[in-house]
Amino acid sequence: MSVQQDPAPKETAVLHRYVLPTELGPCTVRVQECTDGPPPASGTADVYLHGAAGSWTSFLPLLAGVPARPRVLIDLPGWGESTKGARLELFGIEAMARAVTGVLHSLGYRRWNLVGHSMGGFLALHIAAAWPERTASVAAISAATFGVAEAARRPLRGLSGFPTFAGMLLLMRSMAALGAAGDALVRAVGITPVMGLLMSPFFANPAAISRHAIRGLGNDARPAGFCAAARAAAYYDFDHWRGIRCPVLATRGDRDVFTPPSDLARLAGVVPRAQLVTIPRCGHFANIERPEQIRRLIDNLHSP
Repeated sequence: MSVQQDPAPKETAVLHRYVLPTELGPCTVRVQECTDGPPPASGTADVYLHGAAGSWTSFLPLLAGVPARPRVLIDLPGWGESTKGARLELFGIEAMARAVTGVLHSLGYRRWNLVGHSMGGFLALHIAAAWPERTASVAAISAATFGVAEAARRPLRGLSGFPTFAGMLLLMRSMAALGAAGDALVRAVGITPVMGLLMSPFFANPAAISRHAIRGLGNDARPAGFCAAARAAAYYDFDHWRGIRCPVLATRGDRDVFTPPSDLARLAGVVPRAQLVTIPRCGHFANIERPEQIRRLIDNLHSP
């Protein structure tokens, strides 16, 4: 395990960077503490899990202020700084969950609050079901669940009912087939104005999203990882989530193209303790578009 100190965003606590082994390859992790020394490995951590087109940086708008508990921000194997040596051929929801919990155990944490966006919300719900005694709460921000799984099974049919995801999946499959050339092409497009047009369906007010944030999403796009995540979701057994015992907050934006209202309704049928919130004037990335509201909702979830 290697560790170093990263510069933290303005008005946030120090971030300590680790690289930890997992069955899916090396995993880069950042831990945010309220002290300047090495983070104490005890107690409960708040764990952030990004989406299939993201990295730990998609949570930067949520990190202002001194954390009440350690914040663990993970670049999942295959994304962000965890791409080198990633074994995407072994990717699955169960394997990714073991990678996450293995990282937390390596850091010394035995209990956690999970905050997941999109695919990360899906993963957080699975971890809560598989490790109910360890999971204190789940905040699923625009979790990509039932609708995405159905479209991933039949993407051509999904073009009519779930066009944004199905179209993105078909595009990512084409880029993944090109290997390194496809990755390079995605990154080249990511620094042009075209990326803003491609990402506009994901925001309620695209003009208000900074160029820096759009470029960050373009840089975080991983065609092979996106396709692996879609395959894993396609045939997942959602009955697993009936084992969730902790409080669950599930949010979506009112203009969310990946998380329709029907997904939240179906989730409530599987997870009776789920609190459902639709955020007005918001798309798929509430952590970027409405960070203050997300922070308040998460704080309320953690309040006794």
